[in-house]
Amino acid sequence: MVSFPKLSPELLAERLQPPTGPLRMVLDTDTYNEIDDQFALVYALISPGLTVEAVYAAPYSNNRSVGPEDGMLKSYDEILRILGMLGHTAEGFAFHGSTGYLPSKRQPVTSAAAHDLVAKAMAAGTEPLYVL
Repeated sequence: MVSFPKLSPELLAERLQPPTGPLRMVLDTDTYNEIDDQFALVYALISPGLTVEAVYAAPYSNNRSVGPEDGMLKSYDEILRILGMLGHTAEGFAFHGSTGYLPSKRQPVTSAAAHDLVAKAMAAGTEPLYVL
């Protein structure tokens, strides 16, 4: 079971203040699922107020995929395609997400994206890392 540290009311109030500078963020996206995520990825990458540290391919399952893993792989390939068009490297930046959905609230699904997110969050210190 995961336990989270208790934050003092002062620290909680401080962390809830609107950000003032460029935002550090990662984008978790089912990019191949619908057209909106392709726009979101490009917009995030070209926005001067955002520092995109990673992009994660999220699973999805609908008529564009045969299941969550297939959807995630299609999204990953779409991320690579978009990064290529923008001249942005994918190495150490684009990550495969989980191959399936969470089986329960208490059972995680490991992935390269999850490991990268944890590493970035743990290294963030007091500066917020936004997950979109």
